[in-house]
Amino acid sequence: MPEPPLSVTADPLDARAVIRGAEQEAGEGRHGAVCVFIGNVRGEHLGRRVIELHYEAYEPLALSAFTMIAAEAGAAWPGVGVALRHRVGRLAVGEASIVIAAASPHRAEAFQACRYVIERVKQIAP
Repeated sequence: MPEPPLSVTADPLDARAVIRGAEQEAGEGRHGAVCVFIGNVRGEHLGRRVIELHYEAYEPLALSAFTMIAAEAGAAWPGVGVALRHRVGRLAVGEASIVIAAASPHRAEAFQACRYVIERVKQIAP
């Protein structure tokens, strides 16, 4: 069964599954470009060592925000498909905390939509 294009999970993130979600959202055979962003837990923040991070989310609110952001991207770049998975729980350095993918007929729109989603998610979950 395919994963939902927008989700919150405690499981490790599968970038390929997120890409498939964006491709499905764009429409079968309609995407000529896919842009992917993977946000990883880094081992340093403001000069201090990071050992691990703990992410929490109120899933209904997070999904509502993700849906709104994906709709905004779709309105700005018609034909774009967006998928996003955000991880919650304990994450070690190097693990992916978020994967965002945007699929569209052309590369410029895929890049622009992916960048837009990155910036909007950063506003709600800095």
